[in-house]
Amino acid sequence: MRSYPHRDKHLQAMTSADLNCVSIKEFGIADWGGRAFGTTDDPVATLERGDVVFLPHLGFQPYNRERALFSPDISGSSKNIAFDPATSRLAGSAATGEERSALADMLARFSTDAASLVDHLLPAYGGRIARGRASFRPVEIADRETSWRKDDTRLHIDAFPATPVHGRRILRVFSNVNPAGRPRTWRVGEPFEAIAERFGAALRPPLGAVTTALHWLRITKSRRTAYDALMLQLHDRMKADDEYQRACAQQTIDFPAGSTWIAFTDQVSHAAMAGQYQLEQTFMVPVEAMQDASRSPLRILEKIKGRRLV
Repeated sequence: MRSYPHRDKHLQAMTSADLNCVSIKEFGIADWGGRAFGTTDDPVATLERGDVVFLPHLGFQPYNRERALFSPDISGSSKNIAFDPATSRLAGSAATGEERSALADMLARFSTDAASLVDHLLPAYGGRIARGRASFRPVEIADRETSWRKDDTRLHIDAFPATPVHGRRILRVFSNVNPAGRPRTWRVGEPFEAIAERFGAALRPPLGAVTTALHWLRITKSRRTAYDALMLQLHDRMKADDEYQRACAQQTIDFPAGSTWIAFTDQVSHAAMAGQYQLEQTFMVPVEAMQDASRSPLRILEKIKGRRLV
């Protein structure tokens, strides 16, 4: 078994009973088919609690011909390169010719591996998971200049401005493929219930005319629900609050190169602090597929607001 001193130190802190933080739960997954060893824990229950499933033994292996892709220049002016597995469309890359083809092939292979992983690791969802886009993040995130709203080094939960999810969960598989062996460093914060209680009173459902206009003007791909609007407000309020960013319960974790992790990022308060060369695959999970739907952000916000939000 490989030893990761920094990870072990942070993992011990994360699971301390007196910390009201997201936890990192290690699973012995040996391959992308989800074969496990050395654990009896349920990854579905771990994810639905709002914790992170950490797979230190599972890494994605780029081919030798793909090593030339590991340069920040390959993304042009974008912070990440997106790949749609349904259409094989690549966006956000400056690559051309054979290099572009190799990039698409690598992302397609990762997308397929990630889909195989969640299908085998989360059978309770019974094939109801929809695969979204994959992405490659070749740019160092530390010290990257951006607006506060787009600054992923600030603790936040994920919400999509242009693509309303209508209550569905955002499940993401991450893999650190840094060729120099550098970790991907995250901060994780307090549980979603605490975040919703802290900011919930200030969240306001949108006017119907506003959501209709956003869709009509093609600012959003479908009509934004009250839930989508509240999640976007929550994302922004977390990032904009300097005191919250400094003082809320939080811990740091290093995900080593050659490791993979999974989280419901609409629920897990997280911030990417440092690291370069990460692969990511997004999945959408219906609330109705969950083992305990009461833990979903949708049901928690509905309870706080006393009304249906989708």
